[in-house]
Amino acid sequence: MEETPTILIIGYVWPEPSSSAAGTRMMQLISIFQDAGWEITFASSSAESEHMADLETRGIKTEAVEINRSTFDSFIQELQPDIVMFDRFVVEEQFGWRVAEHAPDALRILDTEDLHCLRRTRHEAVKQGSDFSDRDLLASDVANREIASIYRCDLTLMISEYEMELLTDLFGVDKSLLHYLPFLMDTIDEKTTERWPSFEERKHFVTIGNFRHPPNWDSVRYLKEKIWPLIRKELPAAELHIYGAYPSQKVTDLHMPGEGFYIEGRAEDAKEILGKGRVCLAPLRFGAGLKGKLVEAMQSGTPCITTSIGAEGINGDLEWNAVVVNNPVEISAEAVHLYSDKTSWEKSQQQGIDIVNSRFQKDDFELDLIERVKSMGRNLESHRLQNFTGHMLMHHTMASTRYMSKWIEEKNRSKSS
Repeated sequence: MEETPTILIIGYVWPEPSSSAAGTRMMQLISIFQDAGWEITFASSSAESEHMADLETRGIKTEAVEINRSTFDSFIQELQPDIVMFDRFVVEEQFGWRVAEHAPDALRILDTEDLHCLRRTRHEAVKQGSDFSDRDLLASDVANREIASIYRCDLTLMISEYEMELLTDLFGVDKSLLHYLPFLMDTIDEKTTERWPSFEERKHFVTIGNFRHPPNWDSVRYLKEKIWPLIRKELPAAELHIYGAYPSQKVTDLHMPGEGFYIEGRAEDAKEILGKGRVCLAPLRFGAGLKGKLVEAMQSGTPCITTSIGAEGINGDLEWNAVVVNNPVEISAEAVHLYSDKTSWEKSQQQGIDIVNSRFQKDDFELDLIERVKSMGRNLESHRLQNFTGHMLMHHTMASTRYMSKWIEEKNRSKSS
């Protein structure tokens, strides 16, 4: 690998850090690579949006690519990057075999964002009213696809310790293929906390999340139907303000000021919005990865009431920054208590500070990632020889997906002619 590596990032979408935790995560990764002096090209087959980050002003080259088109082959043959990073496993499925064929010496990295198979199987369990189990994962077609993608890559970035353990213990993925990289945060110091509004200066409940993300939409419905009426009964003057990008009509239909239930839409600065509320509510019934809204609430000094799925992977052995409960009655009771009790609120706020400062300091993770990638690049041939399963899966992928993709391209060409 060259002294100044070139990295191609193939994005599922163009990053929108103001819209989702995934967008924030992607920009954190880009910052790590830029700080290391790497040359970055960002490509995506997704349509551009008005809220996407302006990558070119940051010195990042951009490229629009197409799925099932051989034009990508010419593009990557000319670029010949040292590293290719796929944003989520579906992107690796679409472009991984082309990278392996036309840039075989490039180190292939998968950034999962979260384990999609875990989120989807938990979603199915909620819809069916059943308890989620490991058996659901083992029977999941999505798990087959996602784990295969992990094996085909040289390294996979995992945002959650819980999901690291799931991959190694349940699916038997070797640790040499995985790298733990959580959210990367600055220290919350005294100067930061002095700027926070006090308990008395804050009011109302708040939550935030991209409405296109199914766990967030489910959480809003759950709040409206099961939780908020119980809170409102005890605190009739309280309000719940819900922020999120891309609210659909079914979301805005829930806007009912008379019930203290407000759908506010996009928040350009999530931490500013969260910092005005007294308590963050996040009753997530399914999901995976780390929940950006909860860590951002901690960065804003706002205690969070959430579920075990919401808190998963965030606090480790530390006390949560409020309470973790899993049914509507307990959630509402704890929310009312935290909202009303200054002593409990201040204690919870401090616990959030401890979590951010102990578990998500960017200085603890950035250099390790760069060194891991560089070391793997120097020993790539040996590393791949130890990953026979990945080599086998790539062989069969290139023998099947390649011809399916070429057939689709020819079919599309015939339609357009």
